[in-house]
Amino acid sequence: MKILFVCHGNICRSPMAEFVMRDLAEKAGLGDQIQVASAATSTEEIGNPVYPPARRKLAEHGIGSAGHAARQMNRQDYDRFDLLIGMDSANIRNMRRICGGDPDDKIRMLMDYTGVSREVADPWYTGNFDQTFTDVLSGCKALLEQLTQEM
Repeated sequence: MKILFVCHGNICRSPMAEFVMRDLAEKAGLGDQIQVASAATSTEEIGNPVYPPARRKLAEHGIGSAGHAARQMNRQDYDRFDLLIGMDSANIRNMRRICGGDPDDKIRMLMDYTGVSREVADPWYTGNFDQTFTDVLSGCKALLEQLTQEM
């Protein structure tokens, strides 16, 4: 299973989801079965590492984020990944535009897996990295649970 997490700049929410999901999959013994990556819908942060407050929040939970460089998603990602998971409705709209639609129903919103259909708040604007981490963790746990049931 190949999963691409997507947010606006690929320096806060989507890399948090990438590294949280990788950590959860490894701890569940599924690290070789679930591959994760992240990307942006914009070009604003290309090449940049995880934003320092997001990196610190991950580190507080024992999750590293070394080696990340923001990149923009592209049309080929639609074929490369089994799921493309956005953090908010603007991301979803831009992901569909970049991919030329969603004929295989691969584009989803992270919080939908929790049963509560809402957006992951953008800490770039809210400054609340605790809430973002909580959202990302609950979304990734729910996604992993669903994937485990399907495997």
